[in-house]
Amino acid sequence: MSLITNGRLDRRGFLKTTAAGAIAASLPLCGAYASTPKKGGHLRVGKGHGQTTDTLNPGTWENGYTIAITHAKDGHLTEVLADGSVGPLVAESWEASGDAKTWRFKIRNGITFHSGKTLTPEDVVASINFHRGENAVSAATPIVAPIQDITIDGDTVVFALDGGNADFPFILSDYHLPILPATDDGIDWKSGDGCGSYVLETFKPGVTSTLVRNENHWRKDVAWFDSIEMLSLTDQNARTTALVSGDVDTVDKLDLKTIGLLSRNRDLDISSVAGTQHFTFAMSANQAPYDDVNVRLAMKYAINREELVEKILFGYGSVGNDVPIGQGQQFYNTELEQKTYDPDKAKFYLKEAGLDSLEVSLSAADAAFAGAVDAATLYQNSAKAAGIDLKVVREPNDGYWSDVWMKKPFSAVYWGGRPVQDQMFSTAYTCGAEWNDGFWCNEKFDELLVQARAELDQDKRRQQYWELQEIVSTQGAIIIPMFANYVFATTKKIGKPETLASNWDMDGERWAERWWFA
Repeated sequence: MSLITNGRLDRRGFLKTTAAGAIAASLPLCGAYASTPKKGGHLRVGKGHGQTTDTLNPGTWENGYTIAITHAKDGHLTEVLADGSVGPLVAESWEASGDAKTWRFKIRNGITFHSGKTLTPEDVVASINFHRGENAVSAATPIVAPIQDITIDGDTVVFALDGGNADFPFILSDYHLPILPATDDGIDWKSGDGCGSYVLETFKPGVTSTLVRNENHWRKDVAWFDSIEMLSLTDQNARTTALVSGDVDTVDKLDLKTIGLLSRNRDLDISSVAGTQHFTFAMSANQAPYDDVNVRLAMKYAINREELVEKILFGYGSVGNDVPIGQGQQFYNTELEQKTYDPDKAKFYLKEAGLDSLEVSLSAADAAFAGAVDAATLYQNSAKAAGIDLKVVREPNDGYWSDVWMKKPFSAVYWGGRPVQDQMFSTAYTCGAEWNDGFWCNEKFDELLVQARAELDQDKRRQQYWELQEIVSTQGAIIIPMFANYVFATTKKIGKPETLASNWDMDGERWAERWWFA
């Protein structure tokens, strides 16, 4: 059995992990943190996410607005802690067989849903099964696909996997996998019922949501605000204005051009957290001309990565190398040759594809990431020297994720990353995955990923993940020019922990539970 310490994975055992969040630290540009949390107050949040097509169906969640809602209203089996390790939530402890193919999760007693129903192991089984099977329509289907069977043994839920997976407790922290009440035909997601530290009172997609503290929650060390109002403010100017005018207490996705000005405001505190967030341009490998790997390589060498980090991120980030793995993550390939802007090499690959020039359109909107349209314009300029006529199509913010992403053949995208490599690759790079936004299939990659997932020898596992990254970088359909720090602002009346999580924006999107009014 694997060694468990206080419900967490023993990081010295075979389940050891060093996710990027373990080394990332909050870098407050001004202000100090209150030392003691206290209850009270109404928090107003402006999120640069959310659209009118959002629903409460967990299989459809794909933006920071819905992620924040689930971390407030729901409970998951596990959670990623601020230091990057994984800790217990609905599951109070777990243990694995020696080959990590069988996992036993003991379900915490005394948890009730907001409706008053007691949470049972049956709810856990139904909640995970909601994302499994041929008929499941969920972005989480690829990450739960290795589950062969789920059974109940008293207060314990037993997962039988098709192969060893040392990262399985991390997988169950995925925001798509909340534990919801079981019904005769699945789970109740429509009512908004949950077992989290806040109760969802109103949900108006793309507009606003309100929550109140759950006084019956089993944890007493979270949820300090009496109530929360979260606004969807995808327009960057509107979001910044709301913060400066005092209409909201915190916002994410800051306009990095205004950081210098905002930092002079004595009432604001700005935080920058390095993690796994990366901004991408996704090419559809199932459509011409992107079905040719040579065209994809030409597009990768036609972008000036350093310029984007300087002019779009203003230094709040680092250059990417077309792999979705952060430099601080375990098994990051440190020997992978870094791609640089090289118009001549781009021309070479165009000729390999039988082309002298290329004309393509790139869809972008600031809903993808702050500065996405400007980034596309810079890309347009750099690509000209390679004989590539890149036309920038500015798309509407509202509906971008439902009408543009994975609908248009070349589009701007942001990814928050995942705490472990298998989860990131399984979610967006395996053939047929719901969120494989490059529509890319590589048989060798898929086979090697399964092997790496089950490999418990750390040296062999490292070699496998290094090879996986090389395959994605050189053959994949996603251009990843930059990793972006999470940069957000709060009023100084908000208290925050000294260490902020880096697995998602705004303290791992757990600000509702972890922050307070000082």
